[in-house]
Amino acid sequence: MAASETGELQETPDLYGEYPRLNGSQMAELEQVGTRRATQPGEVLYRQGDLNCDLFVVLEGLVAVVDEQLPDPPVAVHGPGRIVGELGMLTGTAVLLTAVVQRPGVVLALPLIGVREIVNDDPALGDLILRALLIRRSLQIGLGAGLRVLGSRYSPDARRLREFLARNRLAYRWIDLETDAEAESMLRQLGIRPEETPVVIWRGQTVLRNPSPAQLARVLGLRGVKPAVRVRDLVVVGAGPAGLAAAVYGASEGLETLVVECTATGGQSVTASRIENYLGFPAGISGAELADRAVIQARKFGADLTLPTTAMSLDREDGFHLVTVDGEESFRGRVVLIATGVRYRKLDVPGIQAVESASVYYAATEMEAVMCRNDPVVVVGGGNSAGQAAVFLSDHASKVHLVARTAELEQEMSRYLADRIDRLRNVDVHLGSEVAEVTGRKELEAVVVRTSVTHERETLPARALFVFIGTQPHVQWLGDCVALDEDGFVRTGPDAAAVRHGQEGESPPLMLETIRPGVFAAGDVRRGSVKRVAAAVGEGALAVRLIHQYLARTGLSRRSARAPLHVK
Repeated sequence: MAASETGELQETPDLYGEYPRLNGSQMAELEQVGTRRATQPGEVLYRQGDLNCDLFVVLEGLVAVVDEQLPDPPVAVHGPGRIVGELGMLTGTAVLLTAVVQRPGVVLALPLIGVREIVNDDPALGDLILRALLIRRSLQIGLGAGLRVLGSRYSPDARRLREFLARNRLAYRWIDLETDAEAESMLRQLGIRPEETPVVIWRGQTVLRNPSPAQLARVLGLRGVKPAVRVRDLVVVGAGPAGLAAAVYGASEGLETLVVECTATGGQSVTASRIENYLGFPAGISGAELADRAVIQARKFGADLTLPTTAMSLDREDGFHLVTVDGEESFRGRVVLIATGVRYRKLDVPGIQAVESASVYYAATEMEAVMCRNDPVVVVGGGNSAGQAAVFLSDHASKVHLVARTAELEQEMSRYLADRIDRLRNVDVHLGSEVAEVTGRKELEAVVVRTSVTHERETLPARALFVFIGTQPHVQWLGDCVALDEDGFVRTGPDAAAVRHGQEGESPPLMLETIRPGVFAAGDVRRGSVKRVAAAVGEGALAVRLIHQYLARTGLSRRSARAPLHVK
């Protein structure tokens, strides 16, 4: 952004497609669903924290988008033909910035329902708008615009909050008590004792003292669904690629669909900075962008999503499936899809507990990249997630050491990733090796690597350790209501039929159905699944087709489930 010789604000240049200027035909198309409004200097079009607000197109005048806690300079300045808005307007969350009129004129207010009409009628224009908002969110994250999180880098509670924000692609600025000069003065100004940290500062004046992810989600508009008196056609537990695919296909085909997610949309896929072998995206797509697009798509078809909401148990009541979540609330469904995915195993080596809060990560996103910029790092693992992390971190870290037990990278990693890693000058690969111990008092200083054959040890200087060493299915909440294999993965289809003890004449389980009729599983949590994003998406879509078969087989009308019932 530049200023003229008179000091007046100038438009922010469009460098990456984040601030496109609409042409005449596109403007005319938007006028069909929008409302013209005259504007005055200082008028606020939307403010940080607002929910369900309109997007705007500037017709005349100038509009600045600002971070109210750091109002100068503006994050962006928009003139005629430019879109004013951000991603939260499409995903149903609170906006993170404030839009203020700088020069009087006219804007076109676009309600969300109108934008959805445009997306349906003109995919090219819809994709232009969506792409711009996605890139803006990435820029906001890089700038640290929006929320303020103040705490110690050694605090597990601060780490939990930051990971929640990062996984949900929410922009924030981290203020470290250990290194930031302004941290102490902010604490005194707000009347906060150091032991009350971490704190989240919202809208410049709201201070949340060590909030839980659920409390933070309510403030940001993430957790908007409450237990309803009606029974849902489909309750999806888990919002990874399989769960989101089921939400899109289920809602688009008329099933009243609810998605329950404990952490963030996208699941393990959001740890992938770029997926280059996903069908239809020859230039690659990040896991975060894929998840954001899927959420917008699911909401467009009417699916509801609530997070962070942790499923605690699965039961049956009054002939329906009952998913009980944290807080002892319950959701009823005629069908339940288990799509809770997997979690990376933690590394258990000497010295790791002392540095885990400050230096050990199980994802490689923008948040982690900022923390280790220009530092040496170690990535552990031989699969695609480890490979994608190494490639991504090579753009931020001074040196990346990739440690894998395999004799060759191609043994568990896609060839394109192995080739990419081989060409990176600042990535060293340690094959046939494993981590023996880590050193450091409060922060990581070095990682000791041991070869599997000769047991030779090598000490690698490192400030961060990224772990991708295998997965565990997230099934603890299921108890014994479905059959699991020896590794904890859910049995489905013929595999489930082998252990189901049904009544005579009972239909065998469908392909993705568990031993409990009407309960299905898809994605990484299912035994025999292919651990790839595309495979999980395919299983989510297939699950909806099988659910329709189940509903037809039971002879129940989908609409019959919507009669009011007592809810806990």
